Amino acid sequence: MSEPATAELYRVELPMAVGFDHPAHRRTTSDSLLLRLTVDGWSGIGECAPRWYVTGETSGLVSDALRALPLEAIAASLRATDPAALLALLLHEGAAAHYALPGGNNLHCLVETALLDLLGKRLGLPGTELVPGPGPGPGTVSGAVPASLPVSQVLDLSLDVEEFLDTRGPFHFVKTKASSDISRDVRTVAAIRDRLGDRVPVMVDANMSWAAEAAVGHTRSLHEAGATYVEEPLARGSWRELARLREQGALPIVLDESVRTAADARAAVAHGACDAFNIRIAKNGGPVAAAGLAAFAREHGLAFQIGVQVAEVGPLIAVGRALALRHTDALTVEGGQSDRFFPDMVVSPRPVVDRDRNTVGAVPGTGFGLELNQHADRWARARRTEGDPGWHPTAAATTHTARSEDHA
Repeated sequence: MSEPATAELYRVELPMAVGFDHPAHRRTTSDSLLLRLTVDGWSGIGECAPRWYVTGETSGLVSDALRALPLEAIAASLRATDPAALLALLLHEGAAAHYALPGGNNLHCLVETALLDLLGKRLGLPGTELVPGPGPGPGTVSGAVPASLPVSQVLDLSLDVEEFLDTRGPFHFVKTKASSDISRDVRTVAAIRDRLGDRVPVMVDANMSWAAEAAVGHTRSLHEAGATYVEEPLARGSWRELARLREQGALPIVLDESVRTAADARAAVAHGACDAFNIRIAKNGGPVAAAGLAAFAREHGLAFQIGVQVAEVGPLIAVGRALALRHTDALTVEGGQSDRFFPDMVVSPRPVVDRDRNTVGAVPGTGFGLELNQHADRWARARRTEGDPGWHPTAAATTHTARSEDHA
C-alpha cells in the first residue's frame, strides 16, 4: 500500500539585502507561499507571490483558500493516470479547471507549479517541457529552445539613475519606475538616453499612479525625453480612459495590473486600450494561463513581456525562465534580482543570473530543477496528510506564533 500523500505549506518572508520601491509599494522582505506536494515518493514544489495591490489577494487569503485543496483527488489522479497523459491534460486545461480548485489566481499558480514540477521530475523532463509553448498543441516545441535570453534592467525609486547606469549594465531593455514627480521621471529617461543612445528601449512603469487628465501630457513629455513605452499608467481597468490615452498620448501602452485574467485581456482588446501585456505567472494564475495570454496577444497583434513579481524566492523564478525560453518573441524578459536581494535562498541550486551579460537560462535538472534546502525549514507553516482533512501547524509555525506574541 502506498504512503499517504502530503501537502506542506511554507510562508517565506526573507529579509531583502536591498529594498525595492515603486509607486504602489515599498518592499523590504519577500512574501511568497511555497507548496510541496508529495505523492508516492515524488515531490513537486510550487510558489505564488500574492500582492494585494495587483490581484486583491494576500498570503493569508491564499492560505485560507488552500484549506479546501482537493488533495485526495490530486493524489488519485497522479496514481491512476499515465503521467505523460496527465501532463498533457494539465498543459491543455490548467490545474484550476482540471481539479476545480478553489481560490484565485495565486492559489491556482501555487498548485499548478507544484504539480508540473512533480510530473517533470517523475517523467525526467526539463522545465521547458512543462510549460505550454507556441504550436498546435500543449507542450509543443516550436524550434530549438535557446540556451539563454537577455533580460531587462529595472530602475526602482531607491536607486540613483547614475549609479544604475554605472553598475547595472550591459543593458538590453530598461524599465524605470515612475515617481510622484513627472519632471524627475523626464530627467531620468533623458539621462538614460544620454548614456545609452537610441539602441535600448526604455519603459516607464507608473503602477496605476497617474491621473487621467494629466496622462496625455506625461506621455508627451516622456516621449520627448526618449521613452519608448509606458506601463499601467492609469487606475486598473480604466478601459475608456486608457483607450483615449492610447489615441491622444505619445507612447504605446503596456498593461500589467489591468490584465489578470483572460476576460481582462478580452476587455483590453475590445476597448483598444493597450499595445502589449505584461504577463506574470503568479498574477495570471500559473504558467498555463500565462501562456494562453501570450497566444491571445499574438492572435490580436499585441506584444507581450514576461515579467516577475518583486522578490520571488524560487519556483516562480524557474517557471518564469522556462516560459520565457519557450516564448522567445516576448518584447522583453524580466530576470528578477534574487541574487541581489537574498544572501541565502530557500531553494537549491540558487537560480543564476549572468551579470556579465545580463542573461538568464533554464534552471538545470528535471522538473523546474529546485529543491527546498535547510533555510526553508523555519518558514514551514502547515501540513496536511491524505485521509485527514485538517491542516496542522508545524513546529516552526508554533515557534513563529510564540515569537510574534512575545513581541506584540
